[in-house]
Order: sequence, then structure tokens, then C-alpha cells
Amino acid sequence: METLNELSDLEMLFQILTFIAPLSGALRKRFEDFIITKTYPKKQKLLREGEISRQIFFIRKGSARAFYLDSDGREHTTWFMAPNDLMISVYSFYTQQPAAENIELLEDSILLSMTWDQLQTIYAEFPEYNYHGRLVTEKYYILSEERAILLRTKKPAERYRMLLLQHPKITQQASLGQIASFLGITQETLSRIRSGKRI
Repeated sequence: METLNELSDLEMLFQILTFIAPLSGALRKRFEDFIITKTYPKKQKLLREGEISRQIFFIRKGSARAFYLDSDGREHTTWFMAPNDLMISVYSFYTQQPAAENIELLEDSILLSMTWDQLQTIYAEFPEYNYHGRLVTEKYYILSEERAILLRTKKPAERYRMLLLQHPKITQQASLGQIASFLGITQETLSRIRSGKRI
């Protein structure tokens, strides 16, 4: 039996989707017809603010973040994604309206992708896949709500510890400024937390 590390890019995606519910042979074949695999360089922008998100990505290797710019031009990171995550700008992708955020790769990455139109074709041809789609959408709305609760209720040091639990390699992938903006703290406060000082 293949281990997870030995699975092909597409088989890894199939295995993750099968955790939600079984995929029929015809549905797997449709995915194979549509999905493309591509290598992207670090700092590649997959989406820019104002563009419409027309692709859904599966991270096979690498990591990414979403961010927006405030009125002063400062970046605010809103989420991080890691290998085996499905990645979209949720509002823009599902509404096909302009995005309010940017999506940028933090490392050289291998991504599988499919377009919004192709996904709609799958939903139409395979009604059972709507169940997968619903659960994936729920997952990312829950993550968004968890982050909002985290910022409202947890102290900075606890926010940082929880981020490290979710993304153990984040300090190797993202800058301290990006991490601090995600946590809603200054870079100086983050440095004090990392050095074990009381804040």
C-alpha cells in the first residue's frame, strides 16, 4: 500500500476528498480531465485585489497566505494555507465578484487547480459532489470564524501558540511581519513573545 508521501499529486487529492465521501470512478475521471498541476515560484500572486477568483487550488507542496492593504498601504495577513489545503478566496470564488484580498505563495509550490466553470460542470454532472463542496465551504467559513474568535478572546502569546500548532513551520515560511499582522499584534510584541519575555 502506498504511503501518503508516495501518492501522486492527484491521488493525494482523491484520498483527501474520499475522507469526506467516496468518489465514483466517473467522478474521478472528470477530475482527471479538468485538473492541471503546475509549479509556481515563491512570491507568485495567484490573485490580486480587485480580480475575480476563477480557480480553486489544492496545495500539494508549498504554502500561501492571503492579505489585504489598508488605507495606509500596510499589509494585513488574513490566513495561511499549507500542503493538502484547498485554497480559494471564498467570497470572490463563490460569488464571482472582485476579491478584497490578495493570495501570494510563501514558497516555491506545486499546485493542482481547476476553474470555477469546471467545478460548476462537476456539480451539474455529479450531484453527489455537492456534498463535498458543502463540507469544504463549511470548513473554511469555520476557520474564518475561529480566527475572529481567536483575535477577540485570546491573549497574544496564546494566539501565537495556537498558530504554531496549526502551522508548525510558519516561522520558516512567513516573515515575522506577516505573522504579526495575522495575529493582530505588532512585530515588536511578537519578538517579545518569541524571546519568552512577558508582555
